[in-house]
Amino acid sequence: MLNLRATFDLQKDVIPHILRKDDSARGVKDPCSLSEADVRVINVEKDGGVLYSWKGPAGSTRIGKYDPGTKQNKVLYTFDKEVFVSSCSLNKEETLLAVSLSQKSKREDRLVPVSKCKTLLIEIHPKNNIKVLKAVDCGIRVQFLAPDSEKPSVLESHLLLIAEDGYIEQFHIFLTKQEGYRVVIQNPERLVKDRVAEDFTWVQWDVATQRLFYLIPREKSMLKCVQFYPDRNFETLFELSLELPAHLFTSVRFVSLGYDHYKEDRQEDEGLKLVVFSSRAGSMCVCYSHPAQEDISYTIAFVHRGCSKTFTVAQQGQRLRGNPDLLFLFLDYYIVVYLAGGFLHLINSRQQDLCCHSLFLSGEDARLCQLGAGSVFLNLPEASLLDVRAGIVYKADISQAFLLDLLYRSRLDSQRLAVLHCMLVYLSPDSELELKIIDWLCENVMTLDTFDQIQEFILASLYRMVYQQSLSLDKVLPYSSVFEKKDLAAGLKEIPGVKCTSELLSQPVFKGKARNFKGYWEELQWNMEKMKYFEAVPNPRYRTSQIQADWTRLLAQLSSEEKKSSSSLRHIEENTRKVLSMVDTWRLDKKVVPLFQEEDQQQRALIGLMVDKLREHLNRHLPRLGKKKIDILVVNYVAKLLELVRHMLETVWLKHKLGPAVLSFKQQGSSAEWAVFHMMCRILEATKGLCLPLPPGYHTLLAVLGLRCLPRHAFLQHVDHGLLQLTEPFVSRLVTDLDNSKDNEQLKFSIMKRLPESVEQKIYQLWDHPISSACISRKYVQGLLEKHAKTKGSGFMEREKPCFQPEFLPLTYLAKLLSDMEDLAQNPFEQENVDARFVEETALKQTLLLLGLEEK
Repeated sequence: MLNLRATFDLQKDVIPHILRKDDSARGVKDPCSLSEADVRVINVEKDGGVLYSWKGPAGSTRIGKYDPGTKQNKVLYTFDKEVFVSSCSLNKEETLLAVSLSQKSKREDRLVPVSKCKTLLIEIHPKNNIKVLKAVDCGIRVQFLAPDSEKPSVLESHLLLIAEDGYIEQFHIFLTKQEGYRVVIQNPERLVKDRVAEDFTWVQWDVATQRLFYLIPREKSMLKCVQFYPDRNFETLFELSLELPAHLFTSVRFVSLGYDHYKEDRQEDEGLKLVVFSSRAGSMCVCYSHPAQEDISYTIAFVHRGCSKTFTVAQQGQRLRGNPDLLFLFLDYYIVVYLAGGFLHLINSRQQDLCCHSLFLSGEDARLCQLGAGSVFLNLPEASLLDVRAGIVYKADISQAFLLDLLYRSRLDSQRLAVLHCMLVYLSPDSELELKIIDWLCENVMTLDTFDQIQEFILASLYRMVYQQSLSLDKVLPYSSVFEKKDLAAGLKEIPGVKCTSELLSQPVFKGKARNFKGYWEELQWNMEKMKYFEAVPNPRYRTSQIQADWTRLLAQLSSEEKKSSSSLRHIEENTRKVLSMVDTWRLDKKVVPLFQEEDQQQRALIGLMVDKLREHLNRHLPRLGKKKIDILVVNYVAKLLELVRHMLETVWLKHKLGPAVLSFKQQGSSAEWAVFHMMCRILEATKGLCLPLPPGYHTLLAVLGLRCLPRHAFLQHVDHGLLQLTEPFVSRLVTDLDNSKDNEQLKFSIMKRLPESVEQKIYQLWDHPISSACISRKYVQGLLEKHAKTKGSGFMEREKPCFQPEFLPLTYLAKLLSDMEDLAQNPFEQENVDARFVEETALKQTLLLLGLEEK
């Protein structure tokens, strides 16, 4: 499920260097034994540098650093005797090294008491002066601050000392240059220090953001966060009360502060974990496991959403002894919860409403060979893990191949929905993966009982385009099709074998000065305020189907005579022009699928309406984004929708190797065309259910394929049921491409009967047939008579012409009337005058038929 790529391996990146440089190690033939016995990874700094120690020649102990950028190793400091390095940290300028040494009991002299831990501050560039900062009977973790600073060279460093006794101090170390290159401590005897925190049972260092989280046990556990700044100041900005299990930790627990290989009194509750994850988008998640029970329980507190979810997983088969050692890993969009030999749970950190947008795996699907039971891992920034015993740093990401395989073989709809959502949103699929997803859609073209795959594909793909811009967009934009259903299937509400309960979180307290709430803290605070707003207002999430009523009214307006004078229609058309200008229409004649090549009044109107309603929705709920940004976002969103549909069609088109010949009516459709027609019908059904627009030309193309693939009576049934539309380009091509054989003539008559009158008159102009000529003439005469009836004072003027036949007075009257008005009438055949003789003969023919004097 997860790809674990090793970015650092002690055996490959460090051991060979030691064997080459260290004379005492050259005699060691097995490098693995050297690693296990002597080389230990102690800490990983902000720049990714790995600090490690090993036993050097003549009983010495050395501390080195591996630089992942240059892939080089260097020795930072050498102790001339064997020491036990429990913690170390290097300042950003690599001039100071802080080290905590564990004093082993076997070295104690009964007459001279020896403290259990000694903390040293060492000058390493270049003078090796040493200052003892602490000599105490409790473990000390050290960590230099590395805040982002615009200053190129800073002659001061700040060091955190975190003690197992439950207090944190910050030392301010001012440096000075001597002789132009030597950097030494300015006043080593009088270092300034501050007390940062005290009385805590758990502490976590976030090296990427320079934040310190710590937990104070009270009636309710209080989680606090200290933010450190480049100007040596720090401030407690955040407090959150948590309902944690009683006595969660019996001793102080360190997270992301290196690893002490020499700690002898490992806690019995070692399996219990608590870790805090945050992202730049303004999210915060507190994850912790529960003490051992019959089943395995863990809680994710979504601070940015104001709620928490507790998951209880039933143990399968043999029960695990003691506390299960859960691993929590942050992938930004997902929180990974992993139990070796048990399960792997990808919990959606942005969409927690339904379990079906998180992925739960068990058995072989959840097996990660690199992460075996009993391993100890430390969380690092950017979804990385440090296996401290093996000395390997892994970079974790989700396997595309595994998800695709799971999509094909899974039988649980909730699992298929979670996999599809993960691939479309989190993985940001490349063209190859997207092609494979569309292949899966083609092979599973029938709608599932619980969700529509094509709707999910469209909405999730559109959501991927915008979700990173603001966390609050999660609450106002659609990301899944399941919310459009009135009744949600039970299979999407729960995961077999997993029980989920939700609770509200207490409101956090933001402390400190307002000016400090910038960047992450400003986003987190704003997201929490918006959550209160979203909980209070009805329907904060935009649902595309909600514009159905507006769409019905707009269709009626389009068919009215006043449509040209409507300002609302002009506004909608302007929206459409903006969208279509963003669509890639370059060299349309070279495109695989002939879309965007015709005027489609209905689809153009729906495009403009969607832009209007979505813009109105975002301006109402997220005015903070600004009207200009919202307008750009909405136009891009709808343009992406149209391009997405075209991309689906082009993929299916190429998959079945269709060419320009499919646009002809003279041949019957092949099995490949039938498959494409079926897929296009499903796309139409999916978009219609969401009231989404389609690219102009879609209905024409679908009707062409329908006529080629369906029996003609079935084609007409599809038209009568609204599944196919008789667009003007389609009917125009039909009457010109097909000859007037008996079957084709019958088809044309059937189609002409189903056309609106305005379109019917245009088509008659193109059809070379006696019936069309008669209809044109009848319509022309009707128009003249109606116009004549409205004209005041017009009379019958006698005009002697040899063509008039006095024997048939009605026809004579009509012919004279037409002759009188001929110069005033507009001919439907462009600008030529109507041939009065032709009209006379046609009218006579029609009159004889009506009187029953002549058969058809």
